[in-house]
Amino acid sequence: MTRTPDPSFHTHPPEQPSAVGPVHPSPAPGDRGGVPAEDLRFIDRMRGLRSLGVGLAFVSIAGVFYSNGASRLAWAALIFNAFAWPHLAWYLARRSADPLAAERRNLMIDSASAGVWVVLMHFNLLPSALLVAMLSMDKICVGGWRFLARTATAQLIAAVAALALYGFHLQPATSLTQILLCLPFLAAYPIGVATLTFALARRVRQQNRQLAELNRIDALTGLVNRVHWEEAALSELRRHQRLGRPAALLMLDIDSFKPINDEQGHPAGDEVIRGVAGALGTCLRDIDVAGRYGGDEFGILLPETDTAQACAVAERIRHTVQGSLFGPDHRLRCTVSIGLALVTKDMQDSRDWISCADQALYRAKTLGRNRVATPAPSLKSTS
Repeated sequence: MTRTPDPSFHTHPPEQPSAVGPVHPSPAPGDRGGVPAEDLRFIDRMRGLRSLGVGLAFVSIAGVFYSNGASRLAWAALIFNAFAWPHLAWYLARRSADPLAAERRNLMIDSASAGVWVVLMHFNLLPSALLVAMLSMDKICVGGWRFLARTATAQLIAAVAALALYGFHLQPATSLTQILLCLPFLAAYPIGVATLTFALARRVRQQNRQLAELNRIDALTGLVNRVHWEEAALSELRRHQRLGRPAALLMLDIDSFKPINDEQGHPAGDEVIRGVAGALGTCLRDIDVAGRYGGDEFGILLPETDTAQACAVAERIRHTVQGSLFGPDHRLRCTVSIGLALVTKDMQDSRDWISCADQALYRAKTLGRNRVATPAPSLKSTS
């Protein structure tokens, strides 16, 4: 299928290849050395959730305390728990060398406190059940069922200790007023827990996307790696089989690369590979896909491209690399050989296509390097 030259075949402004390495979270303002920023953000989120939870629980428990004529000590403890404890817990966790471990201790204290409140409310049915259920929910969200078992044990021990100190009093009946005072806790706290859980889940999804992106990128060149480049080639082959659209594939190899490594050292060889990858970026369109195939070999996928256009792109790449100086001191030069293969319907998978381009690359090497060749005898190589 012959087409007129595609006007979209123009070069982009030069782009520097990006070297992708291990990702470390940037320190947030106020971070301490060695403490991950995400841990501190979690502590901050828990401060807001705890303030909401104990504030709403205060209303429910206070209604029962008022009806039961609770002691001043019980009232003082409840007020401290509602209005001072969230901020003290945040301060202790923030100051800890291990904020997550400190926050887990704080959550254990939350559960133990609930055991005491249940005893001091004389096992008033609705507020007690609501308090235990809500605290169980947030423990599962934070640490799963195993962590819930630990906090429930702490809650039971605290309840037994409170029974030993204050004695056993059973008043399970819940009045209408007490029911109404429980409604804000019942309605608002699950929304707060769900909001925190959503924020954490969104963060995990974002990190998974970043990890997936890193997994598809070659660290040295910033191009896609071999696996993902082959997937792109296979996708384009299947598109050709469905729609008959033209596409070309280039296999590129740096000429005499081993002497560069042997004489200049591997860091110099890495600079050359990075430089060639950068040169590719100046010669390709947005829809083209360049990848590092391995070592000093690259693959370039050119969708919507016939043989003449692919030859033009390959020559542009060859001349660009030949005229470039690489390395930090701009002393290194190199040339490349390029094999070109047009997609055909009889190709079964991307390996057939890559093999065809590899044969063309081998032909370019045997003809003297620094040239473009195809496996078809009818197409003369150019230099």
